[in-house]
Amino acid sequence: MNAAFTEDIDLLNQIKSNLECCILGKKTEVELLLTAALAGGHVLLEDVPGTGKTVLIKALAQSLRGQFRRIQCNPDLLPTDVTGGAIYHPKQETFLFRPGPIFSNIVLVDEINRASTKTQSALLEAMEERQVSVDGDCYPLPKPFLLLATQNPIDFEGTYVLPEAQLDRFMMKFNLGYPDQESEKRILFSQESGHPIDRIEPVATVERLMQIQERVLRVYVDETVIDYIVSITRRTREHSSVFLGASPRASIAMLQAAKALAYLRNRNYVIPDDIKYLAPFVLGHRIILKPEGRLNGNTLDSVFETVYEQVQVPVGMGK
Repeated sequence: MNAAFTEDIDLLNQIKSNLECCILGKKTEVELLLTAALAGGHVLLEDVPGTGKTVLIKALAQSLRGQFRRIQCNPDLLPTDVTGGAIYHPKQETFLFRPGPIFSNIVLVDEINRASTKTQSALLEAMEERQVSVDGDCYPLPKPFLLLATQNPIDFEGTYVLPEAQLDRFMMKFNLGYPDQESEKRILFSQESGHPIDRIEPVATVERLMQIQERVLRVYVDETVIDYIVSITRRTREHSSVFLGASPRASIAMLQAAKALAYLRNRNYVIPDDIKYLAPFVLGHRIILKPEGRLNGNTLDSVFETVYEQVQVPVGMGK
């Protein structure tokens, strides 16, 4: 390993330490969030209120010196409240574009499924193209651009179901869940003199993050591992209980996330276990089960178990 790699790992460990101080007992979720950030992917966190979704995202933003904006979604939020719009300037006698909060390095879209479907759709172009189109003009978003969204379960009052096209733009979706008893006890002690997030100091810059992202792209992936990714994705489309399987965009996201996870775990190559570990988080929200499949007791977990049994794990990889 070269010096740049060692420096990157030390920096990532500092960021990870910041996040783990703010959200106790969630090492897996912290690792997943950092993996998505290194891969340049967007993340959707779904869980009941009060589990720390917003805190985790804010902790990441505070660890980096970059532009951070929060968009609090509600049914009255308009698309222009997100993207910005043209404002008439009397002195210049013309309309000037005023950027909205989406023009930031890290954007927290809080309770995204409380916004109307029209406003949710306004995020599609920003998430996929890294740009915003207003009145026929295109405005590029800052680099890097990470959209991190939270949502409450869809059976909560006042929530909307996210369109499949928008879900497909999220590289990962995962839940935080309630902490275990010991972690919840530590949370109470940690907040006796204020919230830990108030004590977080920036340890990196967004420019430094982009440098690491460039090195992540050079992580080696054997052709047999690429075949493994494609086989798993295709099997989700062929499962008898699946109405809609994972898209080719999901295969691309899996490859990018696997490279980032390998780098985060001190490796410059991807192994099959990386793919198997990430599959539920990268593919799960892109899969829709048939109603009869759910009635027969099938779940996403059982679908992945079947897929893993049907796809042969590659062995004897080599450069």
